[in-house]
Amino acid sequence: MSSAEQDARESELTEQVLGSFADAKDPRLKALLEALTRHLHAFVREVRLTEREWQQAIDFLTAVGNITNERRQEFILLSDVLGVSMQTVAVNNEAYGHATEATVIGPFFLEQAPRIEVGGDIARGAAGQPCWVEGVVTGVAGNPVPAARLDVWEADADGRYDIQYGDARVTGRGHLFTDAQGRYAFWAVKPTPYPIPDDGPVGALLRTASRSPMRPAHLHFMVSAPGLRQLVTHIFVEYDELLATDSVFGVRDSLVKAFRTQPAGTPAPDGRELFDRTWSRVRFDIVLAPSGQA
Repeated sequence: MSSAEQDARESELTEQVLGSFADAKDPRLKALLEALTRHLHAFVREVRLTEREWQQAIDFLTAVGNITNERRQEFILLSDVLGVSMQTVAVNNEAYGHATEATVIGPFFLEQAPRIEVGGDIARGAAGQPCWVEGVVTGVAGNPVPAARLDVWEADADGRYDIQYGDARVTGRGHLFTDAQGRYAFWAVKPTPYPIPDDGPVGALLRTASRSPMRPAHLHFMVSAPGLRQLVTHIFVEYDELLATDSVFGVRDSLVKAFRTQPAGTPAPDGRELFDRTWSRVRFDIVLAPSGQA
């Protein structure tokens, strides 16, 4: 327990910092800085942060910045494992009817993914069991959404995204557009569990906190269409034992789907010959909320 004099001294400092933003021209920026100041000062006072701990935090954030580059975003990873990314998703994607739930984008999305046609293959040689993914994109009233853009990306069977390799490969990602009936379909590989990158400061944080870096198997989607809220989400594999312990807290029950294994020789929907190997299929129907809905 701190004394009344100490409490007054600490409170006075907080008020001084808050007052320094009084002339900020942008009201939103002013509100953000004031709230940040209040919460940060409250944290320091609640835990009675030591100067050594403060320095360790500075060193940690510096390390996060030093390892971040155009192919690795350690700050997003830090936000993910603290649940900040998912909380931001929740705030910005309020429930609207039966619109598909959103989840985290993760650190491996790339803007320039190759285009495929409906029924095409995003795997492009990525290791893994072939998987046929299909569904329809609609609005909340059930009307199909033609020409909706779907960006899709995933890790290979070894749990690595293409950009985690040291070469210029582009595998496990692509974009396509729904047909006139709002339908889409593509070949991918069946998702497998994998660890988030844990060779940097965020991985060290997880180990220190006795937390696993593992994510359950999943396939990423970003879906957009004029007049509708952009959706960033992914689907998870039913019965994955990691569903309850996702390191980035991205699992939602509505996004857990049945990936059905098909015996070798089972005819594929598009006539693809798979006589010598098993394959799987999954259906994911996507419902988009109207634009302007947070």
